[in-house]
Amino acid sequence: MLAKDLVALKPEVIVAPSDTVAAALQRETRAIPIVFVGSIDPVGAGLVASLARPGGNLTGTLLNEEGIAGKWLAMLKEMAPQLARVAVLFNPKMYHDEFAAYRQTAEADAHSLGIQLVLSPGENATDIERSIASFAQAPNGGLLVPPGLTAVLHRDLIIGLAARHRLPAVYQARFWVAAGGLMSYGADRVTAHRQAAYYIDRILRGVAPAELPVQAPTRYDTTLNLKTAKALGLTVPPGLLVAADEVIE
Repeated sequence: MLAKDLVALKPEVIVAPSDTVAAALQRETRAIPIVFVGSIDPVGAGLVASLARPGGNLTGTLLNEEGIAGKWLAMLKEMAPQLARVAVLFNPKMYHDEFAAYRQTAEADAHSLGIQLVLSPGENATDIERSIASFAQAPNGGLLVPPGLTAVLHRDLIIGLAARHRLPAVYQARFWVAAGGLMSYGADRVTAHRQAAYYIDRILRGVAPAELPVQAPTRYDTTLNLKTAKALGLTVPPGLLVAADEVIE
């Protein structure tokens, strides 16, 4: 309904903050240019024909490149060398928006690191608490929280559960670590919005979205929370400290 109302205003360009919003707008118009910001999988979501040649009225920026899941897992293994199992928290109703794009590379990288991936569904607070508590019954576990609106909505709960069950956890964005999460690695959102603004300017000057390739992130940031690491009984390896763009003490 909101997408229909927005399209009815006939703007020159529409900015979409997620794949879900972009898809809703796409259903309402194939004429008005739409620029998405931080898409997880625009091809899989049917927003564009390909990253190089979008082919329609949508283009924009990626949230991360698909191989980032390997980096998340490697960080967990470096932080906790005894790690053998990693729960991947996701909303099953939002699977294609939240984790499907990362799953193939995540499974391959997990195998090479000697890690078993455990898909842990969490549609609401009760499901999330149940999934994490069940996973934490066995030792040597860790938690991976990929991008997702459900996870963000229940951020404090997830961070609290990771602390309660003493699970080293890695997240996609800095705000998780600022709120007490252990560590994060992800694309700089300010840069992504600047990239989107550049595309909006080009579209307003007459360039068609179909001619503008989807842009990959150009900058990634690592954030660590030393207080959380200490509470979990973890010693942050020198390599992670050196690589960190920000350390919260």
